[in-house]
Amino acid sequence: MLSLLDRSRTRAGLPDAAALEATVARAEHAEAVGYERFWVAEHHAVPGIASGTPAVLLAAIGARTSRIRIGSGGVMLPLHQPLVVAEQFLVLDALHSGRVDLGLGRSAGFTAPVRAALRREVGAADSFEDDLVELHGYLDGTAEVTARPVTGRPLPTYLLATGRGIETAARHGMPVVVGGPVLDSEELTGMLARYRREFRPGRDSVPWVTISLDVTVADDDATACELALPEAWAMAMSRQTGEFPPLEPVAAIRDADWPSQVRRRVEDSLERAVAGSPETVRRRIDRLAERAGADELMASTSTHDRDALLASDRMLRDLVA
Repeated sequence: MLSLLDRSRTRAGLPDAAALEATVARAEHAEAVGYERFWVAEHHAVPGIASGTPAVLLAAIGARTSRIRIGSGGVMLPLHQPLVVAEQFLVLDALHSGRVDLGLGRSAGFTAPVRAALRREVGAADSFEDDLVELHGYLDGTAEVTARPVTGRPLPTYLLATGRGIETAARHGMPVVVGGPVLDSEELTGMLARYRREFRPGRDSVPWVTISLDVTVADDDATACELALPEAWAMAMSRQTGEFPPLEPVAAIRDADWPSQVRRRVEDSLERAVAGSPETVRRRIDRLAERAGADELMASTSTHDRDALLASDRMLRDLVA
């Protein structure tokens, strides 16, 4: 199965609204070329990302699509009341034909000021698993309070994990979305084997592993690496300045001053990136999917050139079809 995760990345010189419009247009394109799932992210007060409210953005995407599954990658449960999350996604599910997914994460905010603005106290007790149980009670209709609208069908939930969250997904019988450095870890195969072995079925769920990573496809390896550069540059600059910036054009990045530490980080990022011709990308994702025993690939690609991004999405769909 093949899916997309879009983070509504902003572009230098363009208003934030343009990033949201581009996300909706990308979802329409994804449906047209045959993707099965399209998710959006939740990031609060990050300069390079326009969307902090997946439910609102998904309402717009649902209104402009008709077949593709839509969902969150993900709602950060520690920042919300479980009842409110249930109500938001039940409304979405009622409006959009039972094609809504609820992906959940546990991040508490990008920086200390953001966490304070979200009323996340330093050292607050970790109630994530209790909140997860409460949320499922509302979604299943087994809680003391009835979340509405009542749809009469299960709403699929997924857990985003970068490590120990894989064990949490197994305990709660949830499909798991795995991304980040753990994908390169030697322990990945063993962690996912344990997930399948210790999975506790519930809510009509079965073990399901989605791997999420940036995948950029172009006619040749050099072009794909150029397209991957703006995101690699943004990540490197965020570590240099403490602020995650909008995407910049490749030409502007090439003309910029490259401190040695930034250069090393960009080069390391591009070396790890899954970026290349269809043949190169196919080899890379086949190896990773085999290691993970993955059921689904979720590409979270972004680049400054929107036309090139849509072309990459189409080429990825063609090579995985």
